[in-house]
Amino acid sequence: MEMVPSEVRMDKWLWAVRLFKTRSLAIQACNNGRVSLQGVAVKPSRSARVGDVITVSMEGLSRTVRVLRPIERRVAASVVPECLEDLTPAEEYQRAREVRAAGSGFSPRAKGEGRPTKRDRRAMDRLDSSSD
Repeated sequence: MEMVPSEVRMDKWLWAVRLFKTRSLAIQACNNGRVSLQGVAVKPSRSARVGDVITVSMEGLSRTVRVLRPIERRVAASVVPECLEDLTPAEEYQRAREVRAAGSGFSPRAKGEGRPTKRDRRAMDRLDSSSD
């Protein structure tokens, strides 16, 4: 039978629930002040307990989650909803999508059009340079 800890290190929990791809990235985010607990920046060694509300700022998105179960080992994506409750408003996700689309310089192409040709790329470059 697996023992469930009552608390776990913040960096381990953030990595285990797949908010960060690696534990190193979770540690770096904590050290850079991008992870906060009830509005106060936390260190990677801070304990995550049941009921804690954690805010993580990453890539133009500010995610807010509540700890439902502290875990130390990375779990499958299908198990994540048992471990955290996502409190992030839908508008935040929409805003992040818009920021990424605007900043990427990528204009979506219709399905089936494939890669842009040299002619298409030159036309796009002309459009970009004329907007400066």
